[in-house]
Amino acid sequence: MYPGPPILHTLPYIDMNRRQFVYRSTLAACGLNLRPPLFTLVAQGSPLVDGRRLNANLEQMGGYGRTAMGGIERIAFSPANLEAREFVKELMRTAQLEVTVDAVGNIIGRREGRDEDAPPLMLGSHIDSVPQGGNYDGPVGTMSAIEVAYTLADGDILLRHPLEVAVFINEEGGKTGSRAMSGELNPEDLDLPTRSGHTIGEGIAILGGDPSALNSVKRGPGSIAAYLELHVEQGRALEKEGVDIGVVEGIVGIKRWRVTIDGFANHAGTTPMNDRRDALLAAAGFIQIVNRTVSAVEGRQVGTVGQLEVSPGAPNVIPGQVTLSLEIRDLDMEKIDRLFQTIEVESQEVASATRTTFRSEQFYVSHSAPTAESIRQTIAEVATDLGYSNLRMPSGAGHDAQSIALLAPIGMIFIPSVGGISHSPQEYSRPEDIVNGANVLLNTLLALDKNPR
Repeated sequence: MYPGPPILHTLPYIDMNRRQFVYRSTLAACGLNLRPPLFTLVAQGSPLVDGRRLNANLEQMGGYGRTAMGGIERIAFSPANLEAREFVKELMRTAQLEVTVDAVGNIIGRREGRDEDAPPLMLGSHIDSVPQGGNYDGPVGTMSAIEVAYTLADGDILLRHPLEVAVFINEEGGKTGSRAMSGELNPEDLDLPTRSGHTIGEGIAILGGDPSALNSVKRGPGSIAAYLELHVEQGRALEKEGVDIGVVEGIVGIKRWRVTIDGFANHAGTTPMNDRRDALLAAAGFIQIVNRTVSAVEGRQVGTVGQLEVSPGAPNVIPGQVTLSLEIRDLDMEKIDRLFQTIEVESQEVASATRTTFRSEQFYVSHSAPTAESIRQTIAEVATDLGYSNLRMPSGAGHDAQSIALLAPIGMIFIPSVGGISHSPQEYSRPEDIVNGANVLLNTLLALDKNPR
């Protein structure tokens, strides 16, 4: 068992001038590359998580799948992923959650509420990683959700709604667990290979699930009162603005196309420049069009050409065909379509100038998932009451909340990522920022339990 970090000492005291409790954490001695002692203002009467316990559990989670280079190799269905799951179950039971594993392999920790007929409030995230990833994308939300359960148990706080803490499987490999819960997982998906060397169906069986009983995982709209997910931002907006908490407006939609450009392969030495049909030259023009078109419109949309295949790919042959990918992301799915149509129109000018032809085929769609405005307001109010600055922002990455949005109103809370780095061994969020996010998660949950709106 990974031993965990040194003890993190905390000292609460009262500042009578501000009439607020002040939560002071002395962090320098814990060996986690922390900032000097932190002062965080907390509204009077607001319950707080145990930051020492939360960061200790997160650090211990980082021992499962740690690589020699300092990253995390905890891909879904791997031995390290299995070990981490057992650690999570142990923490859940200690937090007085009743633990079950559903047919797809999701770990669900449940605490009953006062109202037996009320649908549950759900907190969730994941613990699987990308290859050579970090210990913050997913585990911050998971450990914080469990810490919320600990805090409720410690304070003997019984919610009106039942509480469910969900650890979804294979988020990094396509949100398998949350898609199964929302009914989006198709039987043919079970045959898809994963980086673990197993198919999704084989992986589910390894986790103790039952690939033949996926219908039992599916929930209907209204079966969850609300869903909250805490996550690292995976970008630099919060850090650049010096803001504590991101109030997520929604998870962006994604559309991807495969664009094929046909020219004519010919001898590079004997074909004059004005007689060429260079598919790669046309691709260069296309990439510039994408950048110019997406950048010219007000908003936070992004467009990316991330793959490029050149044929025949020889130094002495004019490229006869290029296949490239185009991805556009935005909260507004119609805006994505408008941008693509503009790109297509301008591409015909490139095709005419280079005497090439363009063909595009859409091969991927992930619909945007706006968060509930009432939950956004609650998160912002809670953050303000706790003394944390906050900023409304979209999520440019996909999350399990995107699938659960088909079942319930959702809310997402972001905390800063140092340097905006994610999916990397250098991924890092400061312990004090993690504690801030968990305190917002806890108090937002309590607010929604009193008034789900």
